[in-house]
Amino acid sequence: MTKRKKIKGKRKRWFLLLLIVVLAALFIRSEWIGRLVYPVYYMDEIKQNAERYGQDPLLIAAIIRVESNFKENAVSPKGAVGIMQLMPDTANWILKQEKFGEMTVEDAGQSADAGIRLGTWYVKELRRQFGDSLPVVLAAYNAGPNRVKQWLNDKVWDGSESTVRDIPYGETRHYVQRVMYYYKKYQKIYDEK
Repeated sequence: MTKRKKIKGKRKRWFLLLLIVVLAALFIRSEWIGRLVYPVYYMDEIKQNAERYGQDPLLIAAIIRVESNFKENAVSPKGAVGIMQLMPDTANWILKQEKFGEMTVEDAGQSADAGIRLGTWYVKELRRQFGDSLPVVLAAYNAGPNRVKQWLNDKVWDGSESTVRDIPYGETRHYVQRVMYYYKKYQKIYDEK
């Protein structure tokens, strides 16, 4: 047997061993693998603000994942800022609704904690306006509450998860689907109930 064949044989054995270890990890520690594939950053800030405003921290994490992928200084092409991608006008409106101390729109765009606090308050407000229909709340977060009210009033969309495909804006339709996907993943991986 040549030296080259021996090396090839060793590589195959190492690859096979690695494959077995990975497959075993998937079956034995799927939670660990899930947390590796679907990480959540800023969990302390998310939990604190979710508790403050009565929201599910895993929902807030899913919104953040889709909005900015946990980048606290993110700025969208349309001008949305921060980890929860609030439009500056929306952030200004939020700041006027409740006492946030000296917090500014700039803080929401540069500080994860400030962005999470304002974004979580906004989710609470959208739930107040639209009830517990999560697809409707998410659509309003993305497209704005007035547009979503119009879609619902004009019977363009009934607001259910099963008819998300009827949302007239492709970006919003895709947004709702993605947040719901991550929310369900996070519930499976991180739910501590």
